[in-house]
Amino acid sequence: MDTESAWKKYDEAALAELERVCAGYVDFISRNKTERECAASALALAKEAGYVSLEQAFQEKRTLRPGDRVFAHAHGKAVILVQLGTRPLQEGMNILGAHIDSPRLDLKQNPLFEADGQVRLDTHYYGGIKHYQWVALPLALHGVVAKKDGSVVNVVVGEDPADPVFCVTDLLIHLASAQMDKKAREVVAGEDLDLLVGGRPLVIGADERADAGASARESAEGGAAGDAPSADKEPAKAFVLSLLKERYGIEEADFLSAELEVVPAGPARELGFDRSMVLGYGQDDRVCAYTSLLAQLAVEAPERTSVCVLVDKEEIGSVGATGMASRFFENAVATVMELAGESGELALRRALSASAMLSSDVSAGFDPAYASVFERKNAAFLGHGLVFNKYTGARGKSGSNDASAEYMAAIRHVMDEAGVAFQTAELGRVDAGGGGTIAYLPAQYGMNVIDSGVAVLSMHAPWEVTNKADIYEAYKGYVAFLRFAGFYGYFTS
Repeated sequence: MDTESAWKKYDEAALAELERVCAGYVDFISRNKTERECAASALALAKEAGYVSLEQAFQEKRTLRPGDRVFAHAHGKAVILVQLGTRPLQEGMNILGAHIDSPRLDLKQNPLFEADGQVRLDTHYYGGIKHYQWVALPLALHGVVAKKDGSVVNVVVGEDPADPVFCVTDLLIHLASAQMDKKAREVVAGEDLDLLVGGRPLVIGADERADAGASARESAEGGAAGDAPSADKEPAKAFVLSLLKERYGIEEADFLSAELEVVPAGPARELGFDRSMVLGYGQDDRVCAYTSLLAQLAVEAPERTSVCVLVDKEEIGSVGATGMASRFFENAVATVMELAGESGELALRRALSASAMLSSDVSAGFDPAYASVFERKNAAFLGHGLVFNKYTGARGKSGSNDASAEYMAAIRHVMDEAGVAFQTAELGRVDAGGGGTIAYLPAQYGMNVIDSGVAVLSMHAPWEVTNKADIYEAYKGYVAFLRFAGFYGYFTS
């Protein structure tokens, strides 16, 4: 069935609301390019909206009642927001789940080296990327350096117009005849994605050199290496280290306990003469994370408890203490139920299995430049609204959560009643490729889950494209979903 462009139905009031939502979104993804930054901003917005710490409520043995709003976080990289509804938790919750990590380059633990007068940082790519897309473009450095004394240094370089930027170099076309014959996956090797960060040597005067030499001899006698040999052998690296010491108070060894991420430099921008689209980094999956967060904050006094889960590590399998595969979500729900007077293992299991969830994740937008990998009847078109993927996966739906027909019918009812423009899609032609989301993980509790999100062009590229109408319809759809009180009746009658 064909769908129409959502733009055709908007009046002036709707257009104004669309622009308000999208302006906030552009600002959010411009300022928050890592999972830590997204989690911190989400918590700040939640606190402004009256959410309080679940851990603090637990320590104070506070009773949670309908309308109460609580938050929890895991290691500053994953967040859960809960607003208690008027119905018992055992009748289920309405849950929005998105991920806030995105493909990028991560610095290795021993990253800094000098080669022929150039200083570089060695990286290990994170998530599925096309290596060649990350060369010859301005890059920024975001993250934290944790020091042995327990202090944590925040690092953001490359975003302020006055900041320097970095890059991964590419081979000049004049000498690239052999490179041009390689397959795309081999054009740039993953091990060659080194970040260029310096090229000026540290210049040491005669007096300073004598002092440094004396210090080096004293250190050598005590069994430790001095600084002078490094400055002699690797002067450009020594200069970079001196700058890091001056600005951040960090030593080279502090890279061992750092999490520094390399991301495209610069803000997200409106795209097109008509400003109908957004070009920005990390829209997979922050376009769904932001709209889910906004929806959770907009809903008041729900009948069914509303939940927004923003998790890390989806791009590498949802693993680790901050991924959806951890017990973070389950533990937070168990704590909420304890404080709401519905404690116990059975009550928790019943609440989880009776819940309904939208796995808020992006979908592949139909691109006419690459039409051969899509099947038009089952493709997501930019500007046509919120996308529902009944299943993702690869080949024979491998790795997917295949939502039930009954749940899809309930979702259709919710969206139509709220006037939300939506479409359904698959992730390209059968056997063309594939991918997955977090959906299969909460589905293990027995709850109904379906993938739902925004269509994206150039997914996993440093700069991705979305349509403002889809962002707006996602927000509207997520609000409608959280407000819907009838899921329990749909599946228990």
